[in-house]
Amino acid sequence: MLTSFFSASSLAVARIQLEPAVSPHSPSKSSWVREERPNPSLEFNLTVALKIDETQRAHLEKFFWEVSNPKHPKYGQYKTNAEIADLLAVPASRVERVERFFQTAGAAVTVHPHKDTLNIRGSVWAIEAALQTSLYWFRHSTVATAPRVLRAASTYSLPTDVAADVTMVGELLQFPRPRNSLRTADTPSTVEDASASWPTDCGASHCSKLVTPNVLEQRYKLTSSNGAAAGSNSMAVAEFQGQYYKPTDLSTFSSACGKTVEVATTIGGNQDSAGIEAELDIEYIKAVAPDVPLTVVYNSEYSLLNWCNQITGLDNSPLVHSVSYGNDEAQQTSTEYMYTSNTAFMKAGAKGLSILFASGDQGVCGREGCGFFKKKFHPDFPAASPYITAVGGTNFATESVIGAEEAWAEGGGGFSDTFGIPDYQSSVVATYKASPDADLPPSSMWNATGRGYPDVAALGGQKNSYCVVTSGRFEGVAGTSASCPVVAGIFAKLNGLRVGANKAPLGFLNPFIYQNADAFQDVMLGTNNNGGSHGFKAIKGWDAATGLGTPDFAALSKAVTALP
Repeated sequence: MLTSFFSASSLAVARIQLEPAVSPHSPSKSSWVREERPNPSLEFNLTVALKIDETQRAHLEKFFWEVSNPKHPKYGQYKTNAEIADLLAVPASRVERVERFFQTAGAAVTVHPHKDTLNIRGSVWAIEAALQTSLYWFRHSTVATAPRVLRAASTYSLPTDVAADVTMVGELLQFPRPRNSLRTADTPSTVEDASASWPTDCGASHCSKLVTPNVLEQRYKLTSSNGAAAGSNSMAVAEFQGQYYKPTDLSTFSSACGKTVEVATTIGGNQDSAGIEAELDIEYIKAVAPDVPLTVVYNSEYSLLNWCNQITGLDNSPLVHSVSYGNDEAQQTSTEYMYTSNTAFMKAGAKGLSILFASGDQGVCGREGCGFFKKKFHPDFPAASPYITAVGGTNFATESVIGAEEAWAEGGGGFSDTFGIPDYQSSVVATYKASPDADLPPSSMWNATGRGYPDVAALGGQKNSYCVVTSGRFEGVAGTSASCPVVAGIFAKLNGLRVGANKAPLGFLNPFIYQNADAFQDVMLGTNNNGGSHGFKAIKGWDAATGLGTPDFAALSKAVTALP
C-alpha cells in the first residue's frame, strides 16, 4: 500500500521525463498491438540504472580496453565484483535515495553488487504511480507464438531530485524482437560429387545434407581436444520468452549425433517444454564444445539489462555467453538505453567474460525494413555495439559441398548509426571502404563513420540448414541464432586451452580477433542485401557482411596458446 508520499499533492511535485527522445508506443508504426490493462496487483520487475559519474565510467572503459588487449601489460588482469564496485564508485547516498523512493512506493529493491543498478519488483499500481505512466499488455501482430509483454504506453518520469540520480528505467519502452526463426522443411538437393564427403552423423534419414556436428568439425577444423580444463571452464546461452528445452530432445540429439549434450545448470527455471531456439542454441554450442559445462540463463521477459546484470552479478559467471536476440538501433531504443547496455558490457569484459551476439536475420535493412523507397539501412543493437562480438551468417558457396563459404543474403551486417569505429577495427574498416571490390551502397543509406559489424561469421543460411531435435522430431533450422552458439562454443574450447595452462580467460574477444585475422577463413562471395538492390559485399579481408570470416580452430588454437 502506498504511503502519503504519493498523495495528490506529492504527485504534483516537479518531475523530469526520462528517455525523452523515445516516443510513446505508436499503433501506426509498431508491430506490437496494445490490449487490455493489467491487473493492478500484478507484480513485475524493472531495472533502474543509476547515474555513474563520467570520470568513473571513463576509468572503467580504460581498464576494459587494457585487460582486453593482448598487447597490453594488464591483459587478462580482471577484477572481482567488489573491485568493479570500487572502480565505479557510485555514491552511497545516490543508491540510498533511489532505493528509498521505490521502497516508499511499495516495491522491493535489490541492489546489484556493482552498486550501479537496482532491481525493482512491485505491483502495476505502485509502479504506475511512482513513474507516472500507464501500463498495458501488448501482443505481436504477426508472430502468434510470441508471448505478450507488459510495457508502458506513455512516457515516464521521476521527481526532479530522484531523476538526477537515474539514467533510465528498463523494461518500460523497449519492445523485444519475437523469436521467429527460419525453418526449411525440405532436404537440400543432392550434389553428386559431394555425397561421399558429406557426413552421415545424426542419421542420414533424419539429417541428409543438413549441417551436423561433423560438418562443423570438418569446415572449422575442430578437434576433440578437451575444452573443460578440469571443470574450471564454462559457457552459457541466454534464453527468453518461453524458450525452454526438453531433456529428452537433448538426449535424442546426443544419441543420434554422437555428442554429449547436457545442461549443467539452469538459472531461472525450465518447464520441460520444447523451444526450437533454445534447443538450437544448446544442441550446437554443446556439439562444438561437448566437454565444457553449459549454463542456460532463462528469463520470461526479454531484457538485455536484466540479463547482463544477472551474469555480471555472479561471482563465478560462465566465461562465454551466446545470445541470439537483438533489435534495430532505432527500434524503441534510446541513447540512454544503449549507453547503459554498453556500460554493462564493459563490466562483463572487466570480469573476463566473453559476450557474443547474433547479427540478425534480415540483412542490411534490419527488422524495420528499408521502407518503400529503400532509403536507409537499419543497423542492429547490440550487434553494432563496440563492446561485444557480433556473429554473422554464411552459406556454403556450393550447396552440400563442405568448402568455401559465401555471405548469407539475410545475415545482419553494416555500420552503426550511433557508435564510432573502435580502434581495434579501424584499419580493416578503412581498407574495406577504400576497396573498389566493395562496390559500396549509396552513401545516403548508411553511416560511413560507424562501427562496422559483424566481427566474424559461421554457417547460418538456408542452403544447408542445421539439423536440430525439437519436440521429438528432427528439423532443419537456419539463422544467425545458429551461427552465434557455434562461434561461442569454439571460443569456449579456446578458453579451455587458456585455463588449462593456468592462464586468464580470453575476456572481451575483439582485440584478439582483429590482431589474429589470419586465423579466420576469409569469405569473399555474396552480399547481405536480403533480396534487395543494395547490401554489403563480402570481399577479401574484413567486410560488413561476414566480418573477418569463419573460424579456423587449428589456427586459433596456435594464436591463443601464444598469448601471455
